Amino acid sequence: MNMLYKVRNFQKKFSRTPQKFKQGEDKCITQLLNTRSDIGLADCKMSLNTKVFPKKHLSHKLKEKCELCKPLLYSIKSAAFNRSTFRAVKKLHMMNRGKFIGFAGSFIVIGGVTYYLLSDKNNLVRANSKQIDPITISLKPDEREILFLASLAPSGHNTQPWFVKYVEPYHWIIGNDKNRWLPGVDPTQRETILSIGAFLQNLEYAASYLGYNCQYGILGTSNQDENIIDIKLNKNINAIKFPIKKIKQRRTVRSNYLSDVFTKEDLTYLINKETDFIHYLPNTSKEHLWLNEQTIEANRIQAYRDTAQSELANWIRFSSKDAAQHMDGLTLAGMEIDGIPGWYLRNFYDKEDVMKKSFREQSIDKVVKQVSQSAGWLIVTSKDSALTTLLETGKRMQQLFLKIRERNIAIHPMTQIIEESSTNQILNQSIGINEPVQFILRAGYLNDYPNPVTLRRSMDRFLRT
Repeated sequence: MNMLYKVRNFQKKFSRTPQKFKQGEDKCITQLLNTRSDIGLADCKMSLNTKVFPKKHLSHKLKEKCELCKPLLYSIKSAAFNRSTFRAVKKLHMMNRGKFIGFAGSFIVIGGVTYYLLSDKNNLVRANSKQIDPITISLKPDEREILFLASLAPSGHNTQPWFVKYVEPYHWIIGNDKNRWLPGVDPTQRETILSIGAFLQNLEYAASYLGYNCQYGILGTSNQDENIIDIKLNKNINAIKFPIKKIKQRRTVRSNYLSDVFTKEDLTYLINKETDFIHYLPNTSKEHLWLNEQTIEANRIQAYRDTAQSELANWIRFSSKDAAQHMDGLTLAGMEIDGIPGWYLRNFYDKEDVMKKSFREQSIDKVVKQVSQSAGWLIVTSKDSALTTLLETGKRMQQLFLKIRERNIAIHPMTQIIEESSTNQILNQSIGINEPVQFILRAGYLNDYPNPVTLRRSMDRFLRT
């Protein structure tokens, strides 16, 4: 009688009830093993031994650990032992170990490719993001454009800590969004007000481009006040048009800085008439070396301060789905993590991983590499730390940010020295500057300037009535 027929006959006979299924299965196996030459079982080899086992070794049961027997055993248990399966198993058992590994490897590769195709493959960047939130407040086209351009201002962890209260056409109040504070690294909201100052500078430039004068008054008296600035725009056909392309192309670049010291011409261009507030410490100075060392130390302290690290974890958008949902925070594209590392982080990392030692150490290692590449440090100071002064300093920093690209110069705010008390208290004395330091900017030339990638919320998310 044909062996395949015997198998089907035994399965049909003994698989009608759950109680008899096991008995039927064992008999099927026994019949197969007693005539194992029909299906090539004479070549069956255990995974841990290359010895060919005799008939009596296999006469009672297929071996669970045998990598060649597993497909046959599975086929019988699943009652799927049809003619095509029979032939495939026979062919499989005739393979040597090398062929089997190659056969299995093919399935692994196919499975891996399939998983990759279904995974989160690319970083979400600004150019590919879509603003889909409906704007419930009726805005004039110019208002919409001005507020969008204003929102491209930088902020710590890209929190975008502002809101706009709509009063009437071309009359708004710029506010301080308490839900977007960073108490772990900015307990006094100093950095928040600096960011709102940068927002204000963008707004002024955008208004001038569209032919408006911007008149504003300061409403707040402390960094924690909600209403900060009252804004009114008036049409002025003679307004000086600022090239808004500079606002759209601004980007914080973190890597691939050259170590060439700034030329005298470029330094004059950067600082201009702001010598009282912008100071350059070239990479040939001892102050530069001190800032390098203390930036690494401040980052080390902050990385192992759980309050700060947990706050960072809440603002990292690992997956494209998370980034698209929030349209803010630190994306992998913004942190310049792409390729295979970016794919791995997008698909397998979450907030809990940020708190692990490996992530903290890798962050510190990245800072070590970053500070080794620069033309030096730009230090931005102010006369005091009052709210009005911080707003003006934020505007000054944004003016600097918007002029550097045309000279292929990049700046990267690294303010951890200011944020950590143990390093901040020795900062002024160590670099020979008496005024309050508001920004520490690593600066340098680039060979190639990348396009902006950080995300921005739609206006509906920061507009209020």
